[in-house]
Amino acid sequence: MNKTWLILQREYLTRVKKTSFIVMTFLGPLLMAALMIVPIVLASLEDVGKKTIAVIDETQWFTGKFESGDNMDFVHVFDDLETEKMKVLNGVYDGLLYIPLPQLNVPANAEFFSRKQASLSVRSYVRNVMKTEVENRKLMASGIDPNLIKESKTTINIVTIKLENDGSESKSFTEVQLGLGIFTAFLIYFFIFLFGSQVMRGVIEEKTSRIIEVIVSSVKPFQLMMGKITGIALVGLTQFLLWVILTVGIYGVFILFFGSDVNPQQMSSMGGMLNQGTIDQPEMSNQSVAQIFEVIQSINFGIIIFSFIVYFLGGYLLYAALFAAIGSAVDNEADTQQFMLPVSLPLIFGIVISNFIVNNPDGPLAFWLSIFPLTSPVIMMVRIPFGVPYWELGLSMTLLAAGFIFTTWLAAKIYRTGILMYGKKVNYKELWKWLSY
Repeated sequence: MNKTWLILQREYLTRVKKTSFIVMTFLGPLLMAALMIVPIVLASLEDVGKKTIAVIDETQWFTGKFESGDNMDFVHVFDDLETEKMKVLNGVYDGLLYIPLPQLNVPANAEFFSRKQASLSVRSYVRNVMKTEVENRKLMASGIDPNLIKESKTTINIVTIKLENDGSESKSFTEVQLGLGIFTAFLIYFFIFLFGSQVMRGVIEEKTSRIIEVIVSSVKPFQLMMGKITGIALVGLTQFLLWVILTVGIYGVFILFFGSDVNPQQMSSMGGMLNQGTIDQPEMSNQSVAQIFEVIQSINFGIIIFSFIVYFLGGYLLYAALFAAIGSAVDNEADTQQFMLPVSLPLIFGIVISNFIVNNPDGPLAFWLSIFPLTSPVIMMVRIPFGVPYWELGLSMTLLAAGFIFTTWLAAKIYRTGILMYGKKVNYKELWKWLSY
């Protein structure tokens, strides 16, 4: 046990002292925080001056229908098209909307002229105004009052409430749970492959450099494999925790010192742009704020964080043992491809099937895949935000630990033989011989 601890220490300290580890540990949070901060900064720096848009409406259908706002000012003009286009080129107008007389009865086409690319918000607003007016006129021509159609439209809000075994009730937000489940499952998938492949490459390097022959003269192959796997696991956990802490810290500092300089109108412009094509966005109501707090309170962050750490470590240890066995059986990384696919297939299958699991997280398929050790790190993380009984969680974690012990025992039989095998192409038949020794 003492030798395993020494190997663990060596693997951990050697890797955390590397320049690449230090750079990525600090560069990763900067990049992730930048993904959130840069759009805010760019939006606040964007020119939000009012745009003047001239309108030539040959149909006279839309006179007075385009309403000016804080960011757009519509002006109906009556000169010929070429004259108004020259005014756009000379900077008199920022854009020109031309609605020609239709060949049929309904004006379904329009042209927008501008010196720069027309913004999505302007196009969306114009399209919605024209669509509404044309639809209203069609309804009136058929003898139907458009106001009746508007009044008949109703928004249905379905609140999902989960009944617990003790009779208590709790609101659930399916969209949030779905996104959180898929996100954490993908993180597990990503980190298992990232750090598991490091174990495999480390074994291959030590084997090809023949340094392994010196090490196994004083350490058992099993102790060497366990020390290497556990050491790299702690490296991965350290880097992940630092990423989370530093990313939250950087973003928090930005909001604290520069949050007041952010233009809220620009931050909400996308929402307003999709809301009937307008640019203005009303301030968030108290009801919206209360709903956000409800969503946050509905998420059991304690269980999610605890489960993420357990399934990250358990899944990594299980697959890293298999990756170490693959690394010991080959002489270079190119030869690992034939063995990598069968080992990684359960994880890939878990990611693919997770899109179906979210539709029925309590179904039999979800249950069995979430307790099967090779797929449970991904599938169980998909299910946890939806609520999983504690006995299922305990059974899944127990089987994952048992799976790790079994795969470690299996990998050790390959590792102890393959680690000293050189110059021979290994196939599945050869691996079976090593397992049966």
